[in-house]
Formats: sequence, structure tokens, C-alpha cells
Amino acid sequence: MLNISTLDCVSNIKSQITLDAKVVFVSGNFNIVHPGHLRLLNFAAACGDYLVVGINADGDKDTFIKEELRLEGIRSIGVVDFSFILNAPVEKVLEILKPKVVVKGKEYEGLENIESPIVESYGGKVFFCSGEVVFSSLDLLRKEALGSQKRPHVKVPVDFLNRHKIALKKLNHHISRFKSLRVVVLGDLIVDEYITCDALGMSQEDPTVVVTPIQHDLFLGGAGIVAAHAAALGASVTYFGVSGIDHASGFAKQKLSEYGVDPVVLDDESRPTTLKQRFRASGKTLLRVNHLKQHTISRDIESNILRSIYAKIQNADLFIFSDFNYGLLTQFMVEELIQFCNKKNILMVADSQSSSQIGDISRFSGMLLVTPTEHEARLAIQDSLSGLAVVANKLQEKTGAQNLFITLGAEGVMIQTSTSSESELHTDLLPALNHSPIDVSGAGDCMLTASALSLAVGATIWESAYIGSVAASCQVARVGNYPLGIEELTQALAS
Repeated sequence: MLNISTLDCVSNIKSQITLDAKVVFVSGNFNIVHPGHLRLLNFAAACGDYLVVGINADGDKDTFIKEELRLEGIRSIGVVDFSFILNAPVEKVLEILKPKVVVKGKEYEGLENIESPIVESYGGKVFFCSGEVVFSSLDLLRKEALGSQKRPHVKVPVDFLNRHKIALKKLNHHISRFKSLRVVVLGDLIVDEYITCDALGMSQEDPTVVVTPIQHDLFLGGAGIVAAHAAALGASVTYFGVSGIDHASGFAKQKLSEYGVDPVVLDDESRPTTLKQRFRASGKTLLRVNHLKQHTISRDIESNILRSIYAKIQNADLFIFSDFNYGLLTQFMVEELIQFCNKKNILMVADSQSSSQIGDISRFSGMLLVTPTEHEARLAIQDSLSGLAVVANKLQEKTGAQNLFITLGAEGVMIQTSTSSESELHTDLLPALNHSPIDVSGAGDCMLTASALSLAVGATIWESAYIGSVAASCQVARVGNYPLGIEELTQALAS
């Protein structure tokens, strides 16, 4: 029997719209409104004059949040003109509303869609598009612009905490247990140089900005800072990597030791130590210059690293792959270590960066956690069109990862887990906590480390994501990479 209230609601919406107006219709669960939804809705709104959204009623497949809350979330989005609970067949809704356009995600193209014959019967169209990948929610930007003067430095995501019953006392308990962990980190060693400049003006001979350097600062970076974060948070850490035979190598090895890391850094005469110079003025980065070679390490070095790792890894609790794709982590090495860790029941997490370089996070199979950016996730599955939820599902299926963070910059992090029971959320969005970042470099490394340690001591994926996000918010509040200490993280959580 049809639910009359839904059809009455649709009829009422229809009566408020002029006859010549172009109506666009979208329907879905909308458990948690994440950037993928916002992109789709923004695209749909641009297709017509009025955007109408139907929210699937409680009891539909994969609905985890009460329908009233899901409806409230959709109504808070500026581009949505009308919305209602969809507890009647969508065919009946379309017969009354007669939208000119129905928009569905790109993943539905090529499948059987019950909307198509109905919409086509009166001359309408069904568009399959998940929106522009580069879209950033206008609503988020408006909130940031309007609230920047009043909002505290870090905004606490109360809804997220309440949804997952996250308590400060429990978080502090997890953090206090970091000191029991034995962690091994493998990845590319990088030194970051920040060159602070005074801007002198524009050259009179050609349109070139002229600066003069006034300060040079060196920081440990890459997988080295991942190891340093873990040590500063209390864990016993051994780091494995390679470096050139140069000043940057000496600096990195010295810093690793100062930060309480046990460094095993092999010399590679065929490459310099990777050095990334950032020229900055007035708090902004003007230019980055990378001094590096990206060729694969020799088989001799590969064998020596594996022998060294096997001698140290026997009693490890957690193995972190921190891959910057500069030639250290060969496929053979990755496969050998994954197999070894699986035999020894050592937890594994991985990050594989693809910014100016090309990587593939999917080669790290069976991880407890992987943390790609959206670009890196799409690169791994070769999909630039599907919505975020589909990208997450495809990547999780390809990697076999238990948990997945897709980091979205200013929009936060999308979390997906395969370990939840059917009554719990499998996917959620944690907004960015620091809305006034000073230097975003190293945020992902800090989040990876803190979240991985949290998972290793038994925190839930939601608790781990929150601890990692708080850690990242601390990192972006300063210029340059410094290890995040346990006291700093505890204070940030409390505040």
C-alpha cells in the first residue's frame, strides 16, 4: 500500500513550482553528507531551476542514520530547494513530479534504472554524473568565511563524537598505551629545507619576483618524520631507509637519533639524500625545488635492508610502510615483508604518496589501514569519474584493507571500514579540525602515525581517526616538521 503522505508531499512541491520551470530530481540514502554527495548535488542543481531530493526511508538497504536526521542534513545544503522522505515507489513520485532531469551517480550508468523509461516517456532525461572531482562545497566555504572571526582555532566535531560514542577518557587511555608498542618504519628519507625570504619586488628587466633569503631551517621529513612522530608519542621505533653520502644525510641521521629513533640508514652512492627546498615569503610558499633521484635501489641494497629488517622485526607490534615513491620500496621488498608480517601477525599500515611523483597504494595489500588522498585513491583504481563512496569501495576491494581513510584536505577525511557490524556505520566523514592552517606539509604523515598507533593499542577506527585528525591539526598549526609529542596531543584533545 502506498504511503499517501509522501505522494501528498510531492504534490505540494509540484504546486509550488511554475509550469515552465526545469525540475531536477535526486534520491538516495544520504547517511552522512560527504563531499561526494555535495559534488553530485551541486552538479544536479546546475542542471535546472529547482533541485528536489528524495531521502530513502528507514529500512531501505544501507540506511544507518534515522530518516529525520538524514532529511535535516540535506535541508541544510544551500543548493537543495525541496526535500522529503521517500517511502513510496520512486515511479509514483516521478509520475507526479515529472522532473525534466533525474541525476544518478556515474556508477549507475549501464545498469538497469527504473527511472529511465518513466522519465523518457514524457521527454525528460536521466543524467549519470557524480559531479566535478575538484568541487569544494560552497556551504563549507561560506561557513569558513563567515565563522573565521568567531570560531576557535580547532573546531570539535561534536556530531561525529556523539555518533561514535567517543569519550576523552577513553582516548587518553589509548594514548597512554602507545609506550607499550614496538614499531618498525620503512620508507624514503627526506630532508626539508625552508628558506624564508624578504620580497624585494618585481624585476624591472622582466616580470620576475625578486626575493632575498634571510633564514634557512632544516627539518626531518618523509618516512623519517613518521618514525619521529611515533617515538615522540611514546613507542619504541626502528627506522629503515637509504640516503646519499652528503650533509643532508648526516643531518637526518643525527635528528633521528635525537628524536629517540633507532635508525638503520644504508648509504647509497648512486643518489643524493632527497632534499626539498621551500622558498617562503610572508607566510606563503613561493617555490619548491626538489633535489633527488628516483631510480630503484640496487639488489645488493635491497638484500641488505631486508636482512636488517628481519633481524629487528621479530617482536614488532606494528609495521608502517611510508612510501614516497623515490625508489626504496621495490615490489619484491613489499611483497616479502607483507608475507613475513602476516606470518608473524604483525599489524601493517601504509601510505603511498603521489604528488609530483607517481605511486600506487593498491600494491600494499591486506593492510590494517591505508591513507591515500582522493587523487591517490582514484589513481590506484584508474577512476576519475565515480563518486567518493564508489571510489572507496573499489579501493578497499582492490587492496583488501580493513580500514581506509581518503583524505580530502580542507574537507576533512572520509573513513570506511569493513569491520563494523551491520548495525553500525561503515562510512563516515570527519571534518577538518583546523580551519586556519599555517603549513599543510606533513599533515598526512602525522595523521597516519597517530591513527596507526591508536589502532595498534585497540582503539576503534572512529577513535583512531579522531586522534589522527587532532594530531594533524597540531601539525598544520606550525611551519616545518617537528615530532608531535604525547603531551601536545593530550592537551589538544582536552582543549
